[in-house]
Amino acid sequence: MSAQNSPRTVEDIYEDFELRRNGLLTALTTDVDDFYRQCDPDRENLCLYGETNGAWTVDLPAEEVPPELPEPCLGINFARDGMARKDWLALVAVHSDSWLYAVSFYHATKLDATSRLRLFKSINQYPTLYEVVTGKHKTNGRDFKPGRRRPEPEMPVSSAKAADSPLPTGRLLTYSDIVPQLKGRQAELFWPDDKMWYLVEIHSIIPSKRTAKIQYTSGEIEELDLDEIIREGHMSLITQ
Repeated sequence: MSAQNSPRTVEDIYEDFELRRNGLLTALTTDVDDFYRQCDPDRENLCLYGETNGAWTVDLPAEEVPPELPEPCLGINFARDGMARKDWLALVAVHSDSWLYAVSFYHATKLDATSRLRLFKSINQYPTLYEVVTGKHKTNGRDFKPGRRRPEPEMPVSSAKAADSPLPTGRLLTYSDIVPQLKGRQAELFWPDDKMWYLVEIHSIIPSKRTAKIQYTSGEIEELDLDEIIREGHMSLITQ
């Protein structure tokens, strides 16, 4: 990213953070097997990057000295085979969290104190990658699923179609997806209680309120807070 294209406002820096975080979260969850394979200890020093388009890459560090942006942790691949997989992923997540904050506040150095605080509060709405990867993130008292109500007895959601992982062709929902055209899209919704992904269809959406109603294959309709769903990475859109 060139200097003239660097985010300058709180809103732009927050969007940059969100997109990079989405990429890193995908690498550490949905695409974890591919990410693990790419981090071959026999390769040179590798870094995990979250990109500004919401993608992720495993690559060599920048050649510029000093680099244009803070660099992520170097050599994550070297520790891969010397640790339990879950511990290695947790370690990568910790360093990825640190990098995300470093990049955001590198961009924020010219903001005033009030704006920096507003940026931090916006960023801090999200659980850390470490919390997500290790399962330490608590869902704000939600002991059932991401929505606002439990399923009605006459429509047991247990009959809904579910899988233990999202489709590989899907991608995590982002704020840029909250548009009227989201209505009618199929997606998969993650339930923290049973760690399953449930097939749903977007029944209706109110972009201004960032809420949507989704319908399960069982017929149940549920209202969702899309801010919460996006923060926690709990919806994967099925590619059309």
